[in-house]
Amino acid sequence: MPISPNQGSTGGGTVVTITGVNLAGATAVRFGTKPGTITANTPTSVTVISPSGAGVVQVTVTTAGGTSNPLSFFYVGAPFKSALSTGSGPTAGGNSVTISGIGLATANDVAFGPNSATPTVVSDSLIDVVVPAGSAAGTVSVTVTTAGGSNNGFSYTYVDPPTATSLTPSEGPTSGGTAVTITGTNLATTQSVTVGGATAPFGVINATELSIVTPPGSAGAADVVITTSGGSATIVGGYTYVAGPGI
Repeated sequence: MPISPNQGSTGGGTVVTITGVNLAGATAVRFGTKPGTITANTPTSVTVISPSGAGVVQVTVTTAGGTSNPLSFFYVGAPFKSALSTGSGPTAGGNSVTISGIGLATANDVAFGPNSATPTVVSDSLIDVVVPAGSAAGTVSVTVTTAGGSNNGFSYTYVDPPTATSLTPSEGPTSGGTAVTITGTNLATTQSVTVGGATAPFGVINATELSIVTPPGSAGAADVVITTSGGSATIVGGYTYVAGPGI
């Protein structure tokens, strides 16, 4: 006599279906000593809403013909989230986030605001999820749902991709060390800036401006790449290294 699912929230409310034979006219389904609420019944199945409970209990079905053999049902506590590996990412989604906590082994859904994704369970304390696309840039709540219930104690910020429109000044010596201002949009979450493939020290002024110090480079035009939580922007040949004079 199978039971599905065989686990549910300690708070009760799990819809459980028990299948077997001679189940018509069921008068009671007990989870340990507590009765469940029967919602449907046929000769081969009983659907019932589980009561609250804890641990492992034995489930039995009672009809006019007697009481069935017992089946095990496992009560699972609500999950607890302790950390997100990152709190922001591109509005387009597609990046992976690791969620750590307790009671995550039965995780079956992670919602980022109104949009959901199915997680990969690594262990009872760790799940991975690919972030779904967001409806718009902004902060949403993160809700993890397991057999034991839901927990929504965290938030996640969707960030639109950056743009970069100009550099001032746009040229300097190959020795580097030039202070440059980059103008664009969605620059507040900048994580790195490279000039000609070399990392440049940077500072965020505001969402539309960055300050950088150029690294040394070879004479000629160099691409400038700005990487943020929302993605990357490239100014192709945006900065020109100028060789020093020689006599």
